[in-house]
Amino acid sequence: MADHAPVAVATHEPLLSYLDDATGERTDLTAQQLGVWAARSAGLLRDGCGLRPGDRVAVLLPPHWRTAAVLIGAWSVGLSVSFRPRALAGLPVLEPGADLPYDAVFVTPERLDDWLEDVPDGTHRYLVGTGSGPLSSVPPGWLDWSTEVLRHPEIAPDLGVLRPTDPASPDGTSYGEWGAVAREYAKQLDLRAGDRLLVDAAEHEQPLKWLLAPLAAGASVVLCANLDRSRLDAHVTAEQATRVL
Repeated sequence: MADHAPVAVATHEPLLSYLDDATGERTDLTAQQLGVWAARSAGLLRDGCGLRPGDRVAVLLPPHWRTAAVLIGAWSVGLSVSFRPRALAGLPVLEPGADLPYDAVFVTPERLDDWLEDVPDGTHRYLVGTGSGPLSSVPPGWLDWSTEVLRHPEIAPDLGVLRPTDPASPDGTSYGEWGAVAREYAKQLDLRAGDRLLVDAAEHEQPLKWLLAPLAAGASVVLCANLDRSRLDAHVTAEQATRVL
């Protein structure tokens, strides 16, 4: 596409949209609305779980607006986040101390029940549904994120000071290093401020691609779950997407 000057995403426009071609579900969140959910998530982790900077959190969730809220909330209070998309049984986990329980674990009900998954142990364990509303059932030892997160205020807790050298993931990669990688990937995608990136959620589970890079570039995101490829062009037109991933 032709070069264009950077344009910030308007505050009243969606920063993150989630749509599911299989169920028809759609959620649009402005930056402020996403910030509210991230603040609630931060409060859940810091005040609800008592976690502090450097504690480890495992996020085994697909691309979803709730996943974005969990990740941003965790990072905002200085937690070290592992966001391996699928932890398949039998594959080595290349993280220091991976045999120890995480301080908190987030996983979908489907992945918890999948025999192919190797869900790590955690002190605090949350199920995160990808549908609307609370979960219909929650097994013993787990809590429903959509219920628990509402117990915390819409204003983020006192964040303290985060340094670029602080670890953002358990392998020691720092906030500054992840930021540099995100900016470089955004450059590879030719993402710029004001762009709208449409993402096939099933093909791009890595948050670097669907969350960090777009945010680093000042772009908005449309996450398409269960994407019907025959509807791709219609989605691009309806969403006014400028990039497709």
